[in-house]
Amino acid sequence: MAIKLIVVDDQEVVRKGLMSLLAGEDIEIVAEAATGKEAISKTKKHKPDVLLMDVAMQEMDGLDAFERIRKGSPTTKVVMMSLHDNPSYVARAAALGASDFLLKDVPGKAFAAAIRRAVRRESPSEDSPFSKVRASLQQRPDPQADEVPLTRREYQVLRHLAYGLSNREIGFSLKISVETVKEHVQNILRKFDMPDRTAAAVWAVKRGL
Repeated sequence: MAIKLIVVDDQEVVRKGLMSLLAGEDIEIVAEAATGKEAISKTKKHKPDVLLMDVAMQEMDGLDAFERIRKGSPTTKVVMMSLHDNPSYVARAAALGASDFLLKDVPGKAFAAAIRRAVRRESPSEDSPFSKVRASLQQRPDPQADEVPLTRREYQVLRHLAYGLSNREIGFSLKISVETVKEHVQNILRKFDMPDRTAAAVWAVKRGL
């Protein structure tokens, strides 16, 4: 049975190009969408197996649309794509539960392969940028005696802050409540004596977290 796919990108030439690349594969493109809102509507209507969706779109970006789609159609897998190798985009996609994140300049066969892996619930290779970021978000390093005394969970939350994730995204990634995330963030700021999460994120980035 063919994999049901919706292609989401605000540029028609990109949508048509992807549809051409996927022609002849075991993939049926049931719809295309040019905006995040359109992606939400068409996912509800067609109930695809997979969405291949761009990050940067007008009105509503792909990651915000993904968050809403995940709630309304939790079985639909999402493969995000972008022109830009932005660690924050990759981390947000990983935190929200994306199956993969592809740059648009990858070889054409990579799109079909990622779509098939998503349906089979297989992970990308361990050395892919997406896998490395996803693994990084789940690391809970041992606190260092000579550092600010954060707990392992606080270090994990701090790593998410360094990628620019929201409390809601952190909660989904770590499977904890938003209120619990807020408590961890406040503890981090208090221990660092820092005014806000941006300052903590900058510190974490400089430290290599």
